[in-house]
Parts: sequence; C-alpha cells; structure tokens
Amino acid sequence: MSAIVAFIDGGARGNPGPAGYGVHVEDEQGSVLDELHGFLGSSTNNVAEYNGLLAALRYAKERGYRSVRIKSDSELLVKQMKGEYRVKNAGLQPLYQAALTLAGTLERITYEHVRREQNKDADRLANLAMDEGLKKARAQDLRLKRALSPKP
Repeated sequence: MSAIVAFIDGGARGNPGPAGYGVHVEDEQGSVLDELHGFLGSSTNNVAEYNGLLAALRYAKERGYRSVRIKSDSELLVKQMKGEYRVKNAGLQPLYQAALTLAGTLERITYEHVRREQNKDADRLANLAMDEGLKKARAQDLRLKRALSPKP
C-alpha cells in the first residue's frame, strides 16, 4: 500500500487538565482518508501529543500501510522521535517506547515539525475531543448529583 500522511496534535486545558488528541490522515495526494480524536481525561499536553502519535501509528499498522509521514507542531515530540532529544520525563518514557515499538513495525516513517497554521485539522480534532469529553463528564456529574439528591 502507498504511504499516508498523518497530521497529529494533542492539547490540555490547564496542563495538566482535560486533554485530548487529534489525527488528520491523508493519502500522498492530499485526499482525506480519516480523522481520529480521543479524550484522555486529565493529562498534560505532551502526553496528549504522544497519544496522537500512537493513534496515527496504530491506524497505519491496522490498515496495512507500511510508510507514514508524521507531521506535528510539537517540536519536542518530533526531536525526541528523531533521536535528537532524550526523553527525560518519566511520564513520557512509556509512551515514547510504545511509539518506537509501533514505528518499528513500519518500513518507513518520517517525522516533520510543522507550524501550527499547517496543523489546523489535527488541532480542531484535539479540541473536539476535549469538548466532547468535558460535555460527557458534565453530563455524568449531573446524573450523579440527581441520583444522590434527596427525593421529595
């Protein structure tokens, strides 16, 4: 199969705070193949960025793509995955190792740092994940309050 391009992003509101990731997947010609997003609960932006990377790598592996171009506005993640920076944060080390393992199942993977303006779709998806996760959490809180309130 041909290569895919995965634009990835992650964010946290509060850092740590409600966090989510987004992945915008295109073919080599720029046609949209898929969009992924996920809510992570309370986490940091860097953990969310790595979860976006892991989602993109799993997507490629599960669908039989052997070549992936990762584009991210996280300079830290890109430099760590390229081996230019060490992963010092203990919370990121398992995510980094999981990403290396998944990347090792692919024939070719490249990492490119892009400006935020070039990563708008992945950013939109990460924000959608946070919005949906917060909405669901508020709804669960409301149900719990109703269940615990005294009945007339």
